[in-house]
Amino acid sequence: MSVLKKQQESVNLSVHRGDFPALSQEINGKPFVYLDTASSAQKPKIVLDVMRDVYETHYANIHRGLYHNSQVTTEMFESVREKVAEFIGAPSSDEIIFTRNTTEAINLVAYSWGRQNLKRGDEIILSEMEHHANIVPWQLLAREVGCVIKVTPVLDDGSLDFGALVSLLSERTKLCALTHVSNALGTINPVQKITKAVKDFSADIKVLIDGSQGVVHGTVDVSKIGCDFYAFTGHKLYGPTGVGVLWGCKELLNDMPPYQGGGDMIETVAFEGEDGAPDGTTFKSAPARFEAGTPAIAQIIGLGAAIDYLTMIGMDNIAAHEGHLLGILNSKLEEVEGLKIYGTAQEKVGVVSFTLDWAHASDVAMILDQCGVAVRSGHHCCMPLMKRFGVEATIRASLGLYSNEADIEQFIAALHKAREMLS
Repeated sequence: MSVLKKQQESVNLSVHRGDFPALSQEINGKPFVYLDTASSAQKPKIVLDVMRDVYETHYANIHRGLYHNSQVTTEMFESVREKVAEFIGAPSSDEIIFTRNTTEAINLVAYSWGRQNLKRGDEIILSEMEHHANIVPWQLLAREVGCVIKVTPVLDDGSLDFGALVSLLSERTKLCALTHVSNALGTINPVQKITKAVKDFSADIKVLIDGSQGVVHGTVDVSKIGCDFYAFTGHKLYGPTGVGVLWGCKELLNDMPPYQGGGDMIETVAFEGEDGAPDGTTFKSAPARFEAGTPAIAQIIGLGAAIDYLTMIGMDNIAAHEGHLLGILNSKLEEVEGLKIYGTAQEKVGVVSFTLDWAHASDVAMILDQCGVAVRSGHHCCMPLMKRFGVEATIRASLGLYSNEADIEQFIAALHKAREMLS
C-alpha cells in the first residue's frame, strides 16, 4: 500500500470536503473539526443517498423473490461483491464474505477454521499492537482447544520487531494474525514481507491480516500480499456501520464449516439423513454458507457506493493528501510543550497518538470538544500496546480524506488553550 511520508506532494482534496454533510455543522459555536476517522469515518452524501434510495424505491429481500424489486435489489447487492473483490485485488468475488464488521470476520475465522484445524499445543502468532478484535477471539479459541498464543514485540518507534516475529515461528505454528496498520500508532506493517517470511518457513501456516485501517489509507492487493485471510470494516471506509468483509482463499473457505446456520446458506434441510445420519442438511459453497439470514442489504449497497466514491478520488491521491497533512501535523505538535508522540515509525498513516505531561488525556479531549475538535482518548482497544509503552491512555488524532490544514490549526490552538486551563 502507499506509504505516507512528509516529502509527498500535496493532493488538493478540498473540493471533496463538501461531500460530507456532517462537516458543515458547528460544535459549541466553532467549526466542526473531526479527527477521529480511525474510529469511524464520516459518510459522503452519495452513500447516504444510495441507501435512502434503496429503502424508498426498490427495497425487498434478496436472493429469494421472483418479483421486480427483489431482482433489482439482489443485482445491486451482488454487484458490491464484485466491487469489493476488485478494490482489494481478490481473484474471485466468490471469496468475498459479508459480515457485520472486522470483529465478526475474525471471529468467523477463529470459530470455523480455528476449531477445525487447531489442537492443543498448536501456536498462533499475534503482536503487541493488535486491536482487541484480533486478540480476544484467539484467546477464546486457545481456552477451548488448548493452543498457544505467542506475541511479537513492538519496537520503541512503534514498528513491529520483524526479526522477533521470524524467531517465533516453529513447527507448531499454524496461524499468524497481524494488523496491516496500527489503529493506535499509525504504523504500516510490511505485510507482504511478513507473509513471505511465514510462507517460506512453512507454506502450511495460514496468515490473517486485520485490514481495518489498511484499506482506508492506500491501495490494497491481497494477491500481492499473499495472505490467506484479509478482514476489514465498512464504517471506517466512509461506508455504513453494520457491514464488514472477510476475504479468504476459495479452497480454504469451502473446506470450512458454517459459522452460523439459518436461511440462505443451505442446499437442503431435512430432519433425517441417509444411513442413520442425525440430519440430512447440506450447505452451499462460499460465500453463501457464511451468510446465514437476511444481511444488511442497504448497508452493503452503501458500502459499494463508498468504494465507487473512493475509487473515483483515487486511493493513491488520498494517501498523498493525508501524508502531506501528517507532515504538517507532526511539525505543529512539536511546538506543544510537554507533548510526547507514540509511534514514529518511518512508514505510517495519518494517525498520531500522544500524551501530555501536564494533563490526563480525557481532560484534554473534553476541552478540545468545547473548541469544536473531536479526537479520541483512551486505550483505543489496544490495552497490551498501552502497557508496552507504560501509559494508560493517549490522545489520538486521525486524519481522513476530508481533513485540511484549517483543521490542524484549530486543533493546535485548542491544545494550547487546554494547556492554559490545565497546567
